[in-house]
Amino acid sequence: MTDVSHDPAPRSLREIASFHAHVYYDPYATRPEAERLRAWIGERFSVTLGRWHDVKVGPHDQAMFQVAFATEIFPELVPWLMLNHGSLSILVHPNTANPRRDHLGDPLWIGPALDLHGEKLPEEGPMEQAPAPNTHPVLRP
Repeated sequence: MTDVSHDPAPRSLREIASFHAHVYYDPYATRPEAERLRAWIGERFSVTLGRWHDVKVGPHDQAMFQVAFATEIFPELVPWLMLNHGSLSILVHPNTANPRRDHLGDPLWIGPALDLHGEKLPEEGPMEQAPAPNTHPVLRP
């Protein structure tokens, strides 16, 4: 991973193109809780809800679904997730030009942190803009 401890200046928030939240669950034990949280998110926030992954995918060592969202949504969505995640773990990370650093060095965890396979993530990649939302919020956060 890139060593940023010797950078001569602070990094700019302009490095962040968007955010992802990965909501982890057990397909047999906590999927109903994840389904409820997913529905609540869709009712309250303008985000892109990704597919269900009941098996390990990419660097993720547990079943999960992704929530992609614009930087403007962060101040409302992330605190709401902190209060409503129940027993689920959630990884929230920025999307910059360094996916490995985004997932391993710069994330925040809501609930217990889980293992990730960093070797499956590149150190360089395109900055991922937030996709068009696929939710239609009708409730306030």
